[in-house]
Amino acid sequence: TPSALDRGRAVGPYESTLRQLVHLFKYTRRHTLAAPLGALMRQHGADLLADADCVIPVPLHPRRRRARGFNQAAELAAYLGPPVVHALRRTVATPPQTGLPAAQRHRNVRGVFVPARPRPWWMGWGKRGTRSVAVQGACVVLVDDVATTGATLEACARVLRGCGAREVRALTLARVVRRESP
Repeated sequence: TPSALDRGRAVGPYESTLRQLVHLFKYTRRHTLAAPLGALMRQHGADLLADADCVIPVPLHPRRRRARGFNQAAELAAYLGPPVVHALRRTVATPPQTGLPAAQRHRNVRGVFVPARPRPWWMGWGKRGTRSVAVQGACVVLVDDVATTGATLEACARVLRGCGAREVRALTLARVVRRESP
């Protein structure tokens, strides 16, 4: 099937120093890393962000967000420039994707994401200048920390396409690179 993503970019491969930084940020709650990591993403994804209407962080299930204390994708998105729109929500608490083969990752996220419930007009602006607005006709950039097979980004992009997004791009901090053995 054709991809729902128009294009994507990562700052670098998910290895060595970048992998260590992702782990420090994500698993030891080093929130202070969000600004410099977001700046790296903004620099490496400048062409993706230049004419984007908004950035959309990949959502965590509420249970995982409570356990972790924050959504790393939302933290990074706040430093990218365009308005942050929480246009998606995760309805199923799936097991972590770590260690799953590609086919299982795609099955694991099928039907998990849905459009976010619209906020009442009187709620107005949210945290850090974010707000919920329609994505219909918009050029959006999905934001996540790590892309492995792209299953999560693809699942989110399909929902955004269903909501009428004109273009869906993806920007991640790191990308798992599988090297062929000689």
